Amino acid sequence: MQSTIIGILIPFLGTSLGAACVYFMKGEMKPGLQKALLGFASGVMIAASVWSLLIPAMDMAVGLGNLAFIPAAVGFLLGIFFLLLLDHVIPHMHIDRQEEGPRANLKKNTMLVLAVTLHNIPEGMAVGVVFAGWLSGSTEMSMAGAFALALGIAIQNFPEGAIISMPLLSEGHSKHRAFGLGLLSGIVEPVGAVLTILLSGLILPVLPYLLAFAAGAMCYVVVEELIPESNEGPHSNIGTIGFALGFVLMMILDVALG
Repeated sequence: MQSTIIGILIPFLGTSLGAACVYFMKGEMKPGLQKALLGFASGVMIAASVWSLLIPAMDMAVGLGNLAFIPAAVGFLLGIFFLLLLDHVIPHMHIDRQEEGPRANLKKNTMLVLAVTLHNIPEGMAVGVVFAGWLSGSTEMSMAGAFALALGIAIQNFPEGAIISMPLLSEGHSKHRAFGLGLLSGIVEPVGAVLTILLSGLILPVLPYLLAFAAGAMCYVVVEELIPESNEGPHSNIGTIGFALGFVLMMILDVALG
């Protein structure tokens, strides 16, 4: 149980360390650094979706033979459409890029906090699902694999925490307030993970679908938010290089530890 508690807190630690950048960095985050971090986070999430979520989902459905892809395919699409629905019900990020001035900056920063908080929910659920699978004794889920996913999401959360707290600091918020708001955006992850584990008795029968659901939700975040932001403006290749590094690192972690 102690290992599980540590595991579900690892992603939150990543957000906390990222938000703490307000105490060590001055001024706004450089655009190049932001692109690299966003690209890196995208690579980590895509690799985690494939190796830590989709492949285990198909392994669990091996009894279906040639139809073992069905739970992964159905769950993945449900995750995509769930986030798509949330994007329409709770418009949180898509603002008028032509709008300028303090009001526009405040609007963009507020929506960014809401966006990251919203998208952290399926990430917390993903961590909870893999730990629930490990606790159940599933042969497809190992403690090392669960920790690899948690660590990968923590790596991805670091730039998210920084990208939230640094703009708030530059807009005149105190360091403590900017750090606190960055911290709050990540608190939903351990909460979501704990709730998922507590409901594991209901979850286990449909675990392959839920793993794929979390993968779909994470991929939606990457394609809809992270990659467009990392490719915006000049030097978009910085984000591409960051993506490659993040993907390779998460792939190595998952294979080596899983």
